[in-house]
Formats: sequence, C-alpha cells, structure tokens
Amino acid sequence: MIVVAQPWKRPELADQPDLKKLNDELHDLRLEAGLPSARTIRDHVGRDVEDYWIVNHQAVLDAFQKPDLPPWGRLEAIVRVLAEVGRHNDVDGEVNRFKGLWKQVVRETVAQASVHPPADSTASAADDDVDDAAGSSKDSRKQDTKDSSGRAAEEPSAGRETSSNPHQAAAQFNYAEESLKGLILNAAQALWYDKDALRVFLGVVRRSDGFAKMADAAEERRPANATFYGVKSREFEVPYSPARLELVTLHRCLDEHRRKRKWSFTDMEEQTGVSSDAWIRWYTHDELPEREALVAFSHMAGLQMKDHVLLLGLWEAARDAVEAQNRAGTLPSSISFDEAWAMRDPAAPRMWALAGVGGDSLTAYGPDLASGTAPAFVVAGPPGSGRSTTLVNIARSLLASGTQLVLATPKPSPLRRLADRDGVVACFDQDDIGHDEFEEALSRASAEDPIVVVMDDAEVLDECDAQRVLRNLLEHGFEDGTALVLAGDEDKLRPHYPWLNRAKRAHRGLLLSPQERHAGDWIGIKTGSSVVGSPITPGRGWLHLGDGNLMAVTVPR
Repeated sequence: MIVVAQPWKRPELADQPDLKKLNDELHDLRLEAGLPSARTIRDHVGRDVEDYWIVNHQAVLDAFQKPDLPPWGRLEAIVRVLAEVGRHNDVDGEVNRFKGLWKQVVRETVAQASVHPPADSTASAADDDVDDAAGSSKDSRKQDTKDSSGRAAEEPSAGRETSSNPHQAAAQFNYAEESLKGLILNAAQALWYDKDALRVFLGVVRRSDGFAKMADAAEERRPANATFYGVKSREFEVPYSPARLELVTLHRCLDEHRRKRKWSFTDMEEQTGVSSDAWIRWYTHDELPEREALVAFSHMAGLQMKDHVLLLGLWEAARDAVEAQNRAGTLPSSISFDEAWAMRDPAAPRMWALAGVGGDSLTAYGPDLASGTAPAFVVAGPPGSGRSTTLVNIARSLLASGTQLVLATPKPSPLRRLADRDGVVACFDQDDIGHDEFEEALSRASAEDPIVVVMDDAEVLDECDAQRVLRNLLEHGFEDGTALVLAGDEDKLRPHYPWLNRAKRAHRGLLLSPQERHAGDWIGIKTGSSVVGSPITPGRGWLHLGDGNLMAVTVPR
C-alpha cells in the first residue's frame, strides 16, 4: 500500500495573529520539506545520550496542531530538521527567523497577560488561576506562588496605574506572573537534558534583576525548583557574532564526539581537567575554547588522527574569524584623508595608493601598483558602501606622489571633481570609452612617468570600445608604466567580461561591506561568514594585498 503524505489540520488561531503566523510558517516549511510524517521528523531529531527520543512524534504533532506556543527547544529541533530536509541554503538563518517569530508570540502573550486579566478579578479567583496554572505541581508550590504573588502585588511598578480595587490589582499581577512562569518552564525544556548547562544557566537567571524578587520569595519557603528558573531572558542574550558560523561548526564537531561517549560537562571536567563551567560558557556564549582544552579532549576521547586534525583545523578557522571580528571592532568609525596620509610609510614607492587604515598600530595600507602579479587593484561592494570615496582617496594619494591619472566615470561620481587637478591626463565621463581616445591618453605613459587609470562603475564599461586597450594594460602594464584601479558593484561585476576577468589576476583589492561570498573572488581570497553579510557600513572594509591575509580597514572620508 502506498502512503500519500498529507497536510495536517491547522489550529484555529484567528484571535492570535502572531501565533497564527508562526504556525502557518511551520506548516509551509513542512510542505517545502515534502510533508514528512511526525515519526520521520522525530527520527531526524534523534535520541539523547540516554537513548530517549528528544522529541516524540506526538510532541511533533502538537507543535503543528495545538493552539499553543510550543517550547522553543522543541520548535528549534523541528525547524532545523525541516530546513535540512528541504535543503535550505541557510539552515541557521531559517532557525533564527523562526526564533524571531517565536519571540514575537512571547511578547504578545506577556503583553496580553499584563493588560487583560481574567474576567473574574477577585482575589480568590486570582488564587484559583494561580493554582490552575500550576496544576501539575504540589500544594506547597501553590502556596508559595500565592505568597510571592502577594508580596509582588504590594510593590506596583513605577508609572503603572494602580487599580482602586486592591483585589483586582492583585489578580492582574498574579495572572501576569503566572504567564511569565509558563514561559520560564517552556524555555527550561531546551536545557533539561544537560543538567550541567541548566545549573550554570539558572545561576545566571537567579542573579538577574527581573526575576530576583520572585526567586527569593520562593526560596524562603523551600529549595528552588530548577525548572522554575529555566528562562533565557533577553537581558542575557549574547549579541550576534559575525564569527558565529565558524564557532558553531567547531562546537558541533566537538559535541558530536562528546555525545558519542555520553559525556556530560562534568565528565569532560574529570577527563580533561578543564572546568565544566568553562566548557558550558564556550558552548552557550559562542566563545572560542582554549586550544589546549581541545587537545586534552582529543587525547582523552581517543580520537583518530583524522578527527584530531579536523577538530584543530576547525579551531584555527574559528580563531581567525574571531580575530578578524575583533580587529574590525577596534577601528575608528571615521578618519580624514590628511590623518590617514600622515600614517603612511614615508618610504612608500611612487605608485603606492592609500586604501585604508588598520592594523594593531593603526597604519595606512594600500597596494604598490608597480609590483605584484598584475597591475590592478579591485574595489568591490554593494551600493552605498563607499566605493567612490575609496577611489577618490586612491586618486588623491597617487597625485600627491606625482603619478599621473586617467579617470573613467560612466556614471556620476565624486571622482569627477578631480578632473581639473594637475596630473589628471584625461577624464572619460560617458558610458563608453573610444579605443583611439583611450589609447592616446595612455600613450605618454612610461616606467619613469607612469599613468594609473582610476575607473568607477567598471561593470558599465565591460564591453566598451576600449576593451582591447584595457586588456593590453592588464597584460603588459608593468612594462608600459600603466596600472588600473577599478570599482564596481559586487553583484554586477561578472568574471566572463572580456577584460574584467584579467583584473582578478592581481589577487588584491578591497571589499566594502561585502554581502556575498563570491565577492572575495575578485580580490583573490575566500571569504567566510565572519566577513560577509554584516550591515552595510560606508567606509568599512576588508583589504587583501596578495599575501593571503584579510585586514579590516577604515576608508578615509
């Protein structure tokens, strides 16, 4: 018998628009994955170290069909499986998108709970609601909840309008508190199977201002129930790191070996001599573990040589990404051309061009256009990233050192303001460049008196009449005393263009706020997630001078 996959019935959520949107998106994600069954999703999620299903098939069905917000840990596991089965290009991005939807539902739930209490607003009704919300708990817990609620009700928050009926105010606060407790319980489930991580995490929550009073009130009567504090407050969320992909990849590899051996974080402390708190911090905060800790782990786990080499290779990639991120964070937000020019090496050669400032000692950096694998330098980036400003700086620095220029600006560009400067041989401001005119402009170049072509919006001139001259420049520029500096939109530059492709042979350039991985191909280096995808910040970029190293720089303005 052939079993045909069917869509599942969707719950009625007309009065909860945010939850409805989340549920609809979840159903659509399952559709994109080919409508896998609940048991298939369960199997993909897998089992824990004690061989229990992490999410059973009924819990999967509940996430789709019940009119309730599923716990984030369960939802995250389901979304990740569906995104992987559906072959999404960015699985982590899809998970983060659902996390945003989930948070929106949480905010809506808390807001409704604090503003719209139950219709029966007497003190006894509030107590009944508290008891119902904690129906699966013991009577002692119910009594403690009433005590903590009553205490909190005596201290209304600043700016909040106090009800003339004290019983009604108490009921309203109690209901909001119970809603918050429900969210705490849901969030705790994501960490429930790793007691070490839960212990450290709950310790952080206990110290937070938002939950301290509620926790203290409960602990005065009895030892705290761990699940009561299992909330991940936004107050303690770690900011997104551009190096997160490299770190997550490293952590997953490490975690795979840990789970195979059924080691808890406490076991890892006993095996490696590195504290369990350190292991947990590295996991939960997307931090880079110490290399010595990984070596100790590899030794105690008896990893094969290939696994050992892979683990340390991932560590090195993550370290490089973190270092690049840290260097970018220490750069000045802006710097003038004169300030940057004063930071250059006084012994810089004549055809040295100022591209940006960076490095530990904040120095001016740029290419020597008279040397390298090809007489070219590429500036690539999305619109608004500062490409034209970079070209103006490069042009000014070359003019200051006595190098002649030919400007090409097929679109309006700040570069045109330099057309009347001494040393500018010609300025082509049309969307085409004639072969003879361009050849004439470069004819006076020599090794002793070089000329550099500075071109903005290079993708517009991909098939210009002067393309043969440009191709010849890129092949014989060192002998003829010519070089090319070009800038273009990273999405519009194409490697199949007849002469543009030759510019890639220089293997050097500047990426400004790169958004796509392929942008690195134009400057001769691969770019990872630590470099691409950040918000566009004019004048911030990554410089490659052909040595295999990316340097974060700020472009003068």
